[in-house]
Amino acid sequence: MGSQQFRRRGQGAGRHLMGWRRGSMLALVTTLVAAGCSAKGPSRAPEPAVGAGPYDLVITNGTIVDGSGAPRFVGDVAIRGDRIAAVEKQGGLANAPAHRRLDATGMVVAPGFIDILSQSTTALLRGDSRSVSKLMQGVTTEVLGEGGTPAPVRPTRTGVNPQDGSAPTLFAGPRAFDQWLRAMEAHGTSPNVAAFVGASTIRRLGMVLQMGPATPQAMRMMKEAVRNAMQDGALGLSSALIYPPGAYASTEELIELAKEVAPYGGIYITHMRSEADYVLEAMDEAIRIGKEAGVPVEIFHLKAAGVHNWDKAPLMIAKIDSARAAGIDVEANMYPYTAAGTGLTTCLPEWVQEGGKLFENLADPATRARIRAEVEDPSNYWENWCKLATPEGVLLISLRHEDNKEFTGKRLSEVAAAKGKDWLDTVMDLILSERVRVEAIFFAMSEENVKLKLRQPWMKIGSDAGGRDPARVRAGTFTHPRGYGTYSKILGQYVRDEGVITLEDAIRKMSYAVAKRLSIPDRGLLQPGMFADIVIFDPATIRDNSTYDNPHQLTTGVRDVFVNGVEVVRNGKHTGAKPGRVIRGPGWTGHKVAN
Repeated sequence: MGSQQFRRRGQGAGRHLMGWRRGSMLALVTTLVAAGCSAKGPSRAPEPAVGAGPYDLVITNGTIVDGSGAPRFVGDVAIRGDRIAAVEKQGGLANAPAHRRLDATGMVVAPGFIDILSQSTTALLRGDSRSVSKLMQGVTTEVLGEGGTPAPVRPTRTGVNPQDGSAPTLFAGPRAFDQWLRAMEAHGTSPNVAAFVGASTIRRLGMVLQMGPATPQAMRMMKEAVRNAMQDGALGLSSALIYPPGAYASTEELIELAKEVAPYGGIYITHMRSEADYVLEAMDEAIRIGKEAGVPVEIFHLKAAGVHNWDKAPLMIAKIDSARAAGIDVEANMYPYTAAGTGLTTCLPEWVQEGGKLFENLADPATRARIRAEVEDPSNYWENWCKLATPEGVLLISLRHEDNKEFTGKRLSEVAAAKGKDWLDTVMDLILSERVRVEAIFFAMSEENVKLKLRQPWMKIGSDAGGRDPARVRAGTFTHPRGYGTYSKILGQYVRDEGVITLEDAIRKMSYAVAKRLSIPDRGLLQPGMFADIVIFDPATIRDNSTYDNPHQLTTGVRDVFVNGVEVVRNGKHTGAKPGRVIRGPGWTGHKVAN
């Protein structure tokens, strides 16, 4: 497969992938609107007095790492209501009147972590919205929307898309995005919640599940939907370009949609078209979209997948550094693992899902023969994760059909051998019988590259996982450990044990760097006037316990967590409290929603 074929993917009808033509530089949007942080409209309170009491709580004698990257110091933090009222050197609040005092001797006191890539959409909307595994790591805000969101959709969804997962609640109409955010607030959540609007959802709104260029009528509908979502409080536009229908969008289509984000101060955030063989070209596409649309660019979970691509990591970093030096606003985030988590549908050509006919296609012998031919000799490049990881490196983690349950927790190569078939027939049979994309873990990245990426100053942290309660998971199921251990793994392994980065830098990348990037006001720092999202943890004992073989294990070492001044974790146990709020993006207009 030559790079010329890859370049043609964004050009012309039916070639739904990217063109790499360089575009003219447009001015990047830098205006930040400090809008309200709840669905009830602007909510910033007057700055609380920092020198008067009584305080609701004073945290004393903790090692304060304030999220800015500044050196740690031993001090005290006072909370009044939902805000931080004072931060002083040790003893500065010793005589301040307070309803409660909490000794943090030997503990780190830090701003709550902001997960820039959460997959908790269904749980926070209609499930167990306590997000136990996240709060136990110190995550106090979860950001949703990797390409797909429950809003805005057509009044009647058509076609079957395995990316939809467990049939989430959907919202239609001009103010659908606002209705989704309000529904989460009404359900009640332990963490705060913010969201991007998904480009895959926007594509499906206009073009259902069809490949090819969007029609003029569809583009008008899609652009209006993006504008509405930004006014409703979306942080920007997110894309996931290896998953249909998002994969069917051309570069030009994404540029036009991203232009609608610019006036509202949003960003373009992307799971790129390639994270492997054409990762450098995919980065060029992302940068081009940002330049021509006039918006900052954020790359989801930056990685170089496949052993033969590991040496591209320094080139990827150099490309970002070069773009930034040229005045282009591009950054990235990551999770600290050498395995990805996605569906077995990524092992099949993208056209197999066109029109929502995935299962119909897999049941047809002639179409299966065409799929095999395409897998063995692809006519267009697509990211085949079964080849990147090899069948030995694919761990199946969620099988429900009676004939398949025994293979949960097994490698694809083992399952194929047990069935007496090759890996491709096994993949097609599993998807067809399970009637979903079939979740799997793909071991395809390098540990050295994980450390290299962590050191980059523009890097931020995101779990790419949903919050879970191990006491409520279905017996015999597996999951990627990143949902239980992303933040504690960094603080334990890469900060304390290996010294890859400093504690101050790690916490900055988990808190204020994310808040600043997403224009989230009043969070991410331990400073007077900021919302009281706070984590208290033991730097000597914090560790991730979740493994690929035994994933449902909570972090240890996090003692207390506060969200908006309310204690959500006390002495290492979730309190059950749900003080989380919806955080709106900078374009939020505070409009009234018609009944």
